[in-house]
Amino acid sequence: MSQAEIQLGQSAALDELTSLRGSIDNIDAALIHMLAERFKCTQKVGVLKATNDLPPADPAREKIQIERLRKLAADANLDPDFAEKFLNFIVHEVIRHHEAIAAEAGN
Repeated sequence: MSQAEIQLGQSAALDELTSLRGSIDNIDAALIHMLAERFKCTQKVGVLKATNDLPPADPAREKIQIERLRKLAADANLDPDFAEKFLNFIVHEVIRHHEAIAAEAGN
């Protein structure tokens, strides 16, 4: 293989890399916006729970959501363990917010 062929191959690889990274950046932006929307909803849930003296956490719902997400992940060829860790991270943060809302409301 000549040096020109090697450089042409590398150039094509770099072009593809740039394109893939652009897609990744777009997906990351969409994820951030979706998480922001999700947290707007969970903040409202936290206020609703606090004003109605409901507990910040709902272990039964969390279990159902984890099972649901694991199935969705498997169907999408995503590691269900990773999906569960991701959801657990989000749920932990939501509960922390709900506890703070409840504390502010005096519950």
